[in-house]
This record gives sequence, C-alpha cells and structure tokens, in this order.
Amino acid sequence: MPLTVLVVDDSMLIRHMVCRFLEERGFQVESATNGIEALEMLTHVRPNLIITDIRMPKMSGSEFIAALKDRAETVTIPIVILSGRQSEFEGSEQRASFVIYKDIDIDAQLEKALKLVFGKSAPKKHK
Repeated sequence: MPLTVLVVDDSMLIRHMVCRFLEERGFQVESATNGIEALEMLTHVRPNLIITDIRMPKMSGSEFIAALKDRAETVTIPIVILSGRQSEFEGSEQRASFVIYKDIDIDAQLEKALKLVFGKSAPKKHK
C-alpha cells in the first residue's frame, strides 16, 4: 500500500508541482488549498506526511500546524513546511520536521525531506 501525503498550498502551480513530484515516486497524494480544507479532509484521510505552505488565506500554515498538534490522531504526523525565502517565516515554526523554500530547487529539497522523514524506505522515482 503506498504512503499517503497531504499537500496544502493555495498556489495551484506549487501544489501541482509538489503533487506530481510525489506521485512520480509512488505516493498517493491528496491536496487542499488551505488549512481549513485540509482539516476537513483529515476526517477521512490519514496521511503519512503533510506538506504545507506557511502563508495561506483563511488559516495560516502555523494555525494549521497548531490544530494538527492539538489533535491526538494527527499529532505524530511529520510536517514539511513550504515557504518563500523572502517571507516573514524565517524558520520561526519549530513544530515541523523540515522546511522547503519555494524559490530554491524544490525537487532536491523534497528528496532531502523524504529521506529525513522516511529514511531508506523513501520510494524512488518511477521511470
């Protein structure tokens, strides 16, 4: 059974790029456009990893992470943050496993994040 990743980002381009990267590596991918939508999805989806933007409308990434950490069923899910390097984020969110900067090679950073979260069991790219 493939590992499931929930990708949360209000940018359709970034969301599509990250989802495609993960799907090419055999992950089952679900996506949401904001934290509120993602929390609703978590009532029927149990991801092995959540990748979230930090700056989103309706509910910020930090608010979303706080909600995840307040729930017994989601507190242990690893979180990777997506952020623009020029954002106000500056690494202030300490509850995530890894930070990916949107304005640097996202693919290479995703590879590092997957290795950190899943270790040697991280799926390889399908040909």
